[in-house]
Amino acid sequence: MNLRRPILVVLSVLLITLLGWIWQERVALWAFPDIISAYTAKEYCSCRYVMNNDAEYCHSYVKQWLPTSEFTDDATGKRITVSGMGRSNSAVWVGERQGCRLQP
Repeated sequence: MNLRRPILVVLSVLLITLLGWIWQERVALWAFPDIISAYTAKEYCSCRYVMNNDAEYCHSYVKQWLPTSEFTDDATGKRITVSGMGRSNSAVWVGERQGCRLQP
């Protein structure tokens, strides 16, 4: 008995299903690279300038499985800029009651 044909049919169905799921979730998948740098910038800013933790602790706090390529901590302006997966985001400390906010 030739098992090659049923296996190819199953693999084809799986591939079509995967492509359909990717098409359906394309907006979320397109936004994913922004999430990495935005999360890191915002959480580091909050850890460092709202909670007043030291820089080493905050770096370990925001460490992710996917690495970031650039990280800038402007202590005088209380502004964090993070780049990762081809996207860059900044967060700035607004005030004691407002905390940190992502910059457009």
